[in-house]
Amino acid sequence: MFEQTFVDGVAKTRRPYTILISFLIQIVFVIVLVVIPLIYFEALPAAQLSTFLVAPPPPPPPPPPPPPAQAVKVVKVAPKQFDMGRLTAPKSVPKEIKMIVESEEPPSAAGVIGGVPGGAGGGVLGGILGGLPAAPPPPPPPPKPKAPAAPIRVGGQVQAANLVRQPKPLYPPLAKAARVQGTVRFTATISKEGKIDNLALVSGPPLLVQAAMEAVRQWEYKPTLLNGEAVEVITTIDVNFTLSQ
Repeated sequence: MFEQTFVDGVAKTRRPYTILISFLIQIVFVIVLVVIPLIYFEALPAAQLSTFLVAPPPPPPPPPPPPPAQAVKVVKVAPKQFDMGRLTAPKSVPKEIKMIVESEEPPSAAGVIGGVPGGAGGGVLGGILGGLPAAPPPPPPPPKPKAPAAPIRVGGQVQAANLVRQPKPLYPPLAKAARVQGTVRFTATISKEGKIDNLALVSGPPLLVQAAMEAVRQWEYKPTLLNGEAVEVITTIDVNFTLSQ
C-alpha cells in the first residue's frame, strides 16, 4: 500500500528542448515587460512627469532687516522768567550776573528833534521831523553787452556791401588760353580793422586760384560793429572769372 502512495522521481523529464523552450519563453516575457512602457510612455500622468522635470522652487528670501532705531532728540526748555506778565523766581542761581548798561543818547541836533546838525535853533514843533525825504538816486544805466570773443559769421552778400577797396584779379594767361572760367570761393576772417585774415580755399578751378587769392588779400572792408564795438567776422568771398573780362 505504501509503495503506491510515494511517487518515484524517476518519471521527471530531462529532455533538453523543453529546457530551451522554457528559457526562451522567459526571455520574451522579460522583453515585453521592458518594451511596453517605452512604447506607451504617453500614458504616464502629466503631473508625475512635471514633478520629475520641474526643478524645486527656490527658498524664500530672507526677511528684511529691522529698521534702525531713531535717535531721541532731547529738547532743552529754557526756563521762563515771565509767566503771563508776572516775574517768576529762577530755579537756580547763576554764577555770574550780567549788568545791563544803557548807552547814552547822542546829542540831539539843534532845533526840533530830528533836525539837521548845524541848523538854526528854534524849529517849529509839530512840523515835519527831519524835513522832506530826499529823492532816491537814479538807477545806474544798464551795462553794455560785451562783444563776443569769437568771430561772428556773416553772409558773403551782406559783407560785400562793406567793401572799401577791391582790386580786380588778373586773368592768368594759361587759363585764358585753355578757355578756363568759373568762380573761386574762399572763407576768410575779416579783422576788427577790416583786413583779410585766415584766407582758405573752398572750391574753384586750380588755374584761377592763385590769381584770385592774391587779389582778395588786398581787399579792405568797413569794420563790422556789434553794440557799438568792432568785432571779427567770418564770411565767404566769391571771385568770378569770365573770358569776356
